[in-house]
Amino acid sequence: MAAQDEISINQFIATAVAEKMSALMTLEYLAERAARGNRAAFERVLRKVPARPPLPGDEWGPSEPVEPNERLQTPKTRRRTKARRSRK
Repeated sequence: MAAQDEISINQFIATAVAEKMSALMTLEYLAERAARGNRAAFERVLRKVPARPPLPGDEWGPSEPVEPNERLQTPKTRRRTKARRSRK
């Protein structure tokens, strides 16, 4: 793969490590931001958004369920989500 990119194996490894570190740091950052979130404030802001139909192509039908990303949830939220799933 390094040869295909016309770089040395050392450069390839260094780039791979840097990409992995960046991904891990991003997840950590997002988890910290999510922990600081305030659901009531979020819903207060959403109520200010006018009700309009989605633009063509932006529709989100009931046939497309959305599961929360567990990697970005706090451990407490993860337990509640799993408990809800097990009751279904």
